[in-house]
Amino acid sequence: MIVLLVEDNRDLAASVLDYLELQDFDCDYAERGDHALELCRDNTYDAMILDIMMPGIDGLSLCKTLREHGNNAPVIMLTARDTLDDKLAGFDAGADDYLVKPFDLPELAARLRAITKRKVSSGSSLKVADLEVNLDNHQVTRQGKLIDLSPACWKLLVALIQASPRVLSRFELENVLWKDSPPDSEALKSHLYTLRKLVDKPFENPLIHTLRGVGVALRDNT
Repeated sequence: MIVLLVEDNRDLAASVLDYLELQDFDCDYAERGDHALELCRDNTYDAMILDIMMPGIDGLSLCKTLREHGNNAPVIMLTARDTLDDKLAGFDAGADDYLVKPFDLPELAARLRAITKRKVSSGSSLKVADLEVNLDNHQVTRQGKLIDLSPACWKLLVALIQASPRVLSRFELENVLWKDSPPDSEALKSHLYTLRKLVDKPFENPLIHTLRGVGVALRDNT
């Protein structure tokens, strides 16, 4: 797996690179966003790790630019601020996951493996266990059976599978559907109930899990 790390803190970058290479990752490194863009023009990466706070082109702008140019490599965003607004800004820019500094290096490696497993070769489908979501044709299948979803359930499922196995809070899920103007809390519960009924109920192994007081995650717990 070839990974691009973009981080202006050289000490942190050295620690991350050393650890990832011990874990059999091949790594490229850029200290600045403009250098990262040059590397992405000439190379293909299986995943990227982008620091948000960088001089020049910051991580959010870099991620957004890459997505606008059709680069769909999975992105983990590094941030020193653990606030909902910062996380939502990262996802809006096209990030797949985030880690708050300071973080454990084994967790970073595990998240890299998780987000790359969710991407199939075409880059247009996401898969967890026997559930597959095709982003190009808006098709959802489980065990080969086509599942017809409403627009709201589709948006929720895409958000959950892109974040998998991470938990999404109620606020994050409401933001997916209604941005800054959510209706009453029962509306989200209703959509989640419908999504579970279609994605989980007909099958033996549930994939959508509610963690009381935390949020909802799509993951294979078998």
